[in-house]
Amino acid sequence: MKKAAENKFNELHNLVTEDFLKRVKSGEATTQDLKAACDWLKTNDITGVAYNGNPLDKLAEVMPELNPELVQRRLYGKREVRQR
Repeated sequence: MKKAAENKFNELHNLVTEDFLKRVKSGEATTQDLKAACDWLKTNDITGVAYNGNPLDKLAEVMPELNPELVQRRLYGKREVRQR
């Protein structure tokens, strides 16, 4: 079986990316679509930097701050979690 040429992989990569963009921009993206798009970004080593006023910054502003001790207490009750 002949291996696909690099331009075919690039075309497929572009089509998948464009489809994710279309779904997200149209507001039709489901939770599964958004998760898949995030996985797609991670798989392709795409990262972002939150700077004043950009969408990543706005998302960070609405995310609640987590208290690691509170999370551990809620997960494990009052018992102490030992560090290894």
